Amino acid sequence: MAIVNVTPDSFYSGSRNLSAEDVGQRVRRAVGEGATILDIGGYSSRPGAAEVSLEEEWRRVDMGLAAARRIAPDAAVSVDTFRSEIVRRAVDRWGAIIVNDISAGELDAEMLAAVAELGLPYIAMHMRGTPASMQQLTDYRRDIVSEVTDYFRSKIEEMTSAGIERHNIILDPGFGFAKTLEQNYELMHSLDRLVALGYPVLSGISRKSMIYRLLDITPEESLCGTAVLNWVSLEKGASILRVHDVREAVQVVKMFETYDKYRHI
Repeated sequence: MAIVNVTPDSFYSGSRNLSAEDVGQRVRRAVGEGATILDIGGYSSRPGAAEVSLEEEWRRVDMGLAAARRIAPDAAVSVDTFRSEIVRRAVDRWGAIIVNDISAGELDAEMLAAVAELGLPYIAMHMRGTPASMQQLTDYRRDIVSEVTDYFRSKIEEMTSAGIERHNIILDPGFGFAKTLEQNYELMHSLDRLVALGYPVLSGISRKSMIYRLLDITPEESLCGTAVLNWVSLEKGASILRVHDVREAVQVVKMFETYDKYRHI
């Protein structure tokens, strides 16, 4: 899954696309390098991100979807939004999409019903609070792995009760969202426990603070660390890698698949 940010303030400066030309170039490169899903986002979810109006988010998402449909009409497209109105507008204008919701329906009470009504695949992510407040909400009663897996057990029932088909549900543990550096690594170490719930799991660790803060580097210097954690994610059973650097991620997948053929020998 290639990150296509149509934002001026995403945490990794190399991922920001401000014009239709920028977005088009990003889509063309991502598909050329092997992306199978294009994740269009118009609202930065970095810690402390500024609020974006619905109309501005839609302007950005619409720009991204236009480029994706024009340049890569056969690619799967997801929209990174927690607003059901953005989902409805996207489907009305551009057809079926995957919904990538950082709040798992917590920030918009109409989201689950909208996804169910439209019959869309839905990526539900674990987060507390909002992007502006989440890093003050890292105290958990128990270990982070148990908290996240129990959260999803409950959330899966909520999603299916709302009418979302089980085969349309994808889980995202939310690395970096309401989690300390240590909690992120604890969660990565036991990611297979989330996979064991029986749903596809998305791992989104690309150039995040769990890499660059640990290594005392910048997001721009975090490609090597990203590749390492992408490999670990695959070994733990993740089905989707959400990345900035498509070519390198495709290489990791190819290497892992070759390595993994010998697991049972």
